[in-house]
Amino acid sequence: MRLEAGDRAPDFNRPDQTDTARKLSDFSGRKLVIYFYPKAFTPGCTTESCDFRDRHQALAKAGYEILGVSPDAPDRLEAFRQEHDLPFSLLSDEDHSMAEAYGAWGTKTNYGREYQGIIRSTFTIDSDGKVSNAWYNVKAKGHAERVAGAID
Repeated sequence: MRLEAGDRAPDFNRPDQTDTARKLSDFSGRKLVIYFYPKAFTPGCTTESCDFRDRHQALAKAGYEILGVSPDAPDRLEAFRQEHDLPFSLLSDEDHSMAEAYGAWGTKTNYGREYQGIIRSTFTIDSDGKVSNAWYNVKAKGHAERVAGAID
C-alpha cells in the first residue's frame, strides 16, 4: 500500500546507527524527511545520502530533520555515516517492516530477475505526523534537490 499526502505517517520503532531505538513519537511536533535506500556504500545510495547531507542545512532551516532508512545493520550504518560525514540519523530496518508500512518494499526487477527489496522512496512528514509528500521509485541523483524544492 502506498502512502499519499494527508495519510497518517506509520509509526516505527527502529534502531539507529548507535543501536538506540527511535520511534516516530520521538519526533512529535517536528517535521521529517524520511528517505529509504537499498544498501549503504553502494554508488546510488552514497550519492543520494551525500545529496541529503549537502542540503541538510537548508532543510533544517525549513524546520525538517532527516532520517535515512535501509536494511543495513546499525554498525554498518555508523560506518557509512562516519565515512560520508552524514549529519543525520540512519535507521536500521533489517526486517523491512518499516519499509513495508511506508510502501517502500516490493518487487523489483534487475537484469530480468525479480526479487523483493527496497523501493527507493522519500516522504515528508508534517509536525502533526501526517504525510505531506510521498515519492516512490525515485532516482538517487538529484532527488534531494527535488525534495528541498518541494518544501520551500
